[in-house]
Amino acid sequence: MMQKKTINFITLGCSKNTVDTEQTMQQFLANNYHVQWEEYNQSADNVIINTCGFIGDAKEESIQTIIYFENLKQLGKIKKIYVVGCLVERYKKELEQEFPLVDGFYGVNFLPQLLASIQLQYYPEHLKTRVISTPSHYAYLKIAEGCNRQCSFCAIPQIRGTHISKTINTILDEARELIAKGVKEIILISQDLVYYGKDYYKEFKLTELVEQIAQLKGLQWLRLHYLHPLFFDEKLLTLIKQHKNICSYIDIPIQHISDKMLKIMQRGISKKETIRLLEKIRKILPDAAIRTTLLVGHPGEGKKEFNELKQFVTDFEFDRLGVFTYSHEENTPAYLMADNMSRKIKESRKDELMEIQRDISYGKNKKMRGKTIEVIIDSFETDYFIGRTQFDSPGVDNEVLIPAKYNLKVGNIYRVVIESVGDYELTGKVLL
Repeated sequence: MMQKKTINFITLGCSKNTVDTEQTMQQFLANNYHVQWEEYNQSADNVIINTCGFIGDAKEESIQTIIYFENLKQLGKIKKIYVVGCLVERYKKELEQEFPLVDGFYGVNFLPQLLASIQLQYYPEHLKTRVISTPSHYAYLKIAEGCNRQCSFCAIPQIRGTHISKTINTILDEARELIAKGVKEIILISQDLVYYGKDYYKEFKLTELVEQIAQLKGLQWLRLHYLHPLFFDEKLLTLIKQHKNICSYIDIPIQHISDKMLKIMQRGISKKETIRLLEKIRKILPDAAIRTTLLVGHPGEGKKEFNELKQFVTDFEFDRLGVFTYSHEENTPAYLMADNMSRKIKESRKDELMEIQRDISYGKNKKMRGKTIEVIIDSFETDYFIGRTQFDSPGVDNEVLIPAKYNLKVGNIYRVVIESVGDYELTGKVLL
């Protein structure tokens, strides 16, 4: 028998890229390839690098990854390299000049063109299924492409285009397929969940979609990522309260709280409206974890605006928080403004906010001592099983550590009594 060709997939950037890669791997399987992922070695004939081109650090990571595999090709360790995704969409001509050893560059929505160039068949009927590269008990489900927002700092609309929703039936079919594969936690993603349906159905349909997914048999957790505060449907909060399998986890990136900065950032919402919404969430879902992301160092942010943000973070006490520093990106509205804040000051502001959040997180974790909570086990590392509560998303939030002596099964959900806490982790014992 002929030995199957092997292809290695490297995925950089966000979970939306993860889904794109997983669908691509399914196509290669259908074409009788052996697929592997995240292997930084010489065990595959070919490699496909799915790049990120969102901000400076992500672009640098993508460039360094291409250089790494070009070096392997020069040494004869691999045969072919294909580079796809967001970085290519933005800088294809420059990349072609810079990396002559790469066999093909393809931007977003690259799948049919990539397959054709390798003389492989494209199977559209396989798009609803995919290889799961995350731990098999959770998976991301992308409900839309692109974005219609015009946030000043964001290059996504120019990379991914305008918002295009999948149909409800298509998403439900994908969700059923994931559940049939053993997925217990589905994480809904898009650049903007809140905008779902507006283009296709002429009205916002996220709440209806979430309700239908929550009713699917076998789904234990449903998590929502990236809920823009503008046009947020407050009926969604009631729905979360009604359905036990919808995680009490509100990921709502406010970016800033200063009215001046919200206007410059073109967020379409005021400080007063933002606070009203956050307080409404706390009122309807008092036990929910509210996660936000903030952006510091944006043009126009002076000490006054930053101090206002710092005070708000101190006062509101978000349950989960991430902070990014501003990256000056071509063809964004903010690119026309002077980026005159040093990287050192940007990083300092980020560190100040995260130091405040560290204390907040520890204070909230202390209140968890002695409580019994459900924990899904993601992995095992040396002496501990590592899991999460429904209040934590993989890779970005708190973890729960459980001693190895309990001999748990990755992917199962257990009731855990919290015994000790740290800034961003809990440690507990299992109730067997």
